Amino acid sequence: MRSEVKKNKSDMANVAKKDDSRPKDIIPDVIVDPSSGKQYMKGRFLGKGGFAKCYELTDADTKEIFAGKIVPKSLLVKQHQKDKMSQEIAIHRSLRHKHVVLFHSFFEDSHNVYILLELCRRRSLMELHKRRKAVTEPEARYFVKQVISACQYLHNNKVIHRDLKLGNLFINDEMEIKIGDFGLATRLDYDGERKRTLCGTPNYIAPEVLGKKGHSYEVDAWSLGCILYTLLVGKPPFETSCLKDTYTRIKKNEYQVPSSVSAPARKLITRLLQADPTNRPNMDLIMEDEFFTSGYLPPRLPTSCLTMAPRFDTLVAKTEAMMVRKPLLDVNSGDGLRPLSAETKGMKEEGGDAMSRPDGTRKADEPMDYWLSDLFAQLSAVVASKPAERLSTQIEEVLGEVRVGNITLLLPSRRHDEAEDPACIPIYWVGKWVDYSDKYGLGYQLCDNSVGVLFNDSTRLILLANGENIHYIERDGQEHYHTLKVYPEALNKKVTLLKYFRNYMNEHLLKAGANMTPRDSDEMMRLPFLRTWFRTRSAIVLHLSNGTLQINFFQDHTKVILCPLMAAATYIDEKRQFHTFRMNLIEQYGCSKDLASRLRYARTMVERLLSSRSTSGRVKSAAAAQ
Repeated sequence: MRSEVKKNKSDMANVAKKDDSRPKDIIPDVIVDPSSGKQYMKGRFLGKGGFAKCYELTDADTKEIFAGKIVPKSLLVKQHQKDKMSQEIAIHRSLRHKHVVLFHSFFEDSHNVYILLELCRRRSLMELHKRRKAVTEPEARYFVKQVISACQYLHNNKVIHRDLKLGNLFINDEMEIKIGDFGLATRLDYDGERKRTLCGTPNYIAPEVLGKKGHSYEVDAWSLGCILYTLLVGKPPFETSCLKDTYTRIKKNEYQVPSSVSAPARKLITRLLQADPTNRPNMDLIMEDEFFTSGYLPPRLPTSCLTMAPRFDTLVAKTEAMMVRKPLLDVNSGDGLRPLSAETKGMKEEGGDAMSRPDGTRKADEPMDYWLSDLFAQLSAVVASKPAERLSTQIEEVLGEVRVGNITLLLPSRRHDEAEDPACIPIYWVGKWVDYSDKYGLGYQLCDNSVGVLFNDSTRLILLANGENIHYIERDGQEHYHTLKVYPEALNKKVTLLKYFRNYMNEHLLKAGANMTPRDSDEMMRLPFLRTWFRTRSAIVLHLSNGTLQINFFQDHTKVILCPLMAAATYIDEKRQFHTFRMNLIEQYGCSKDLASRLRYARTMVERLLSSRSTSGRVKSAAAAQ
C-alpha cells in the first residue's frame, strides 16, 4: 500500500515538472509548491477577478480543500504591481480572526503566484443582494455586526481594509461573514498617520478619499454605512448610472433613507455617512449603537436566506394559534383530492405523458390569462408583492436572458470557464419530481432533500429536509408553519400524501446534482415553492417562487436552470455535472452546441406562452408543444 502511495506521488511530481513547458496561461491540474514539495489538485473553478482566477485546490496529503487565488506573473511585471501583491500577502497572512478569511499559505512557480485561502462556499453578500435585494433588519443586524467585529480587530492591529463592500464579505457553510480581499488594505506606521492613495470601489468610497485630503480608519466606517444602507434598501445610497454623478453625490453627501427603514437603522446610517470623518463613530461605538442593542439579533441564519427571507416568528406560537382557527380546507368538499390509494399506477415520472395545466389541474384548454401573469410576474422575483405592476418589464427581462439567436459556439481552443461564473449557481433547484396530477398533484424534491407537493387545488405543502417542519401555503399565498407532530386536523390527508410522494421519490428516483446539496435545515427556513409547471413532449418546465425557471429534458435527462436575477443559466449535463454561465459572457465567448440548443428551446417556450396569450388567449394542449 505504501509503495502505491509513493508511486502516485512520484507520478504527480513528474506531471508537475513537465508543466514548465506548458503555455503560460494554462494552470496545471497538479500544482506543486517548489519550496515544500506539497502538491495540490486543481478542482472546481470558483471565478475570476481583475488579476486572479480562483479554483478549489485540494491538498494531496490531507485532502483539505482551499480557495486557490492564482495570479499570473505576466500581470506582475511593474515594480508597483509586485509591491502591491507583497503588501496584500504580508497584511493578510498576519491576521487571525473568526470573521476574516483565513490565510493558509502562498508560493510561486515560474508562471504564477498561488495564495491558499479559507474556502467560503456560500460566496458573498453580493450574490445574496442580487437574489434578495433588500433583506430584513434582523438579517442586516446579524451580518453587519460580524463585519464590525472583524473591523475592530483590524483597526486594533492598525490595518485599514479600504475596500469593504458586499463582494468582499464572504459567507461560509455556517452562514458566517468572513472579510476577504486585502488587495487595497494598508497598515498605519504610527498613530495619526493619514494615507493619500485614491482607492476603493465607487459606490462605497469615502469623500475624504475622493478629495485626496488624507484618510484613516474612518473610511471603513463610511463603507459600513453604505453596506448597511444597501442591505436594507436594496441599492447603494449614492448609486447613479454615471460614475461622475456618483462621485458628485458622495462629495455633496446627497442620499435619502426610505421611510420603510426603521428609526434606529436610519440613525445609524446617518452617523456612519457623515461627510466629516471626525464625526463618524469608531467601531467600538458602532457596536454599541441602538440598532444592535434594541432589535432582534438571530443567533444564526439558515442557508435558505441566500434566496428567501427567513421567518423569525415562534413556531410553537404559530402552531397554537392555527389550532384554534377554523379549518383551513375541507379536503372532502369537492377540492379534487381523492382518498389515498396504495397503488402507483397513476404515478408519472420523467418522460411521462400526463397532460396537466400549469397549476396542476386537468383543463388544458382553459384560458391562460389566469396563470401567465403568475408565471412571469414571479420569474424575476423583484417585487413579489406587486407582480402586475412589473409584468411587462419582467417578461422582457426573461426574454433577454434567453436571447441566444446569435451566440457563437465554443471553438476547441476556447475554454468554458471564460463564460462561467460559479458565483451565480442556483441555491435551490428541483432534484426529483413525480407527476400524479390525474389524482392529486405534482410532487418534487429540492436539492436540499426537502419535499413539496403542488396539489390540484392549488395549495402547497412542504416538508423541510430536517423531516420535522412543514409549511402549508393556501391558494392565496398565506403561509402557515407546523410540524409533522402538530398540525391542523384538516391537513391530515395532505400530510399523508406528502409522505407518500416523499417515500416514492426516495425509493424510485435518482437525484439531479446531489453533489451540490445545501446541508442545513432550520426552523427559520423559508423555502421557495413550486409556483407553477407544465409539460411538453420534450420537457417539463418548473417555476419556483424565488424566480428560478427550470427545464428538465426527457430524452437525455439534462437540465437548464435560468435565474433572471443573476442573469445566469446553469446547465446540468448527462453526467450530472454543473456549469453555470452568465448570459452576457455567453454572448461574448459563446457556448457549447448542447447548451445553445437548450437555451433556444427555453426561449421558444417563453415565446410560445406569450404568443398563446396575445392571439387565441387559450392554452394549446401541452402535447402539441415540442
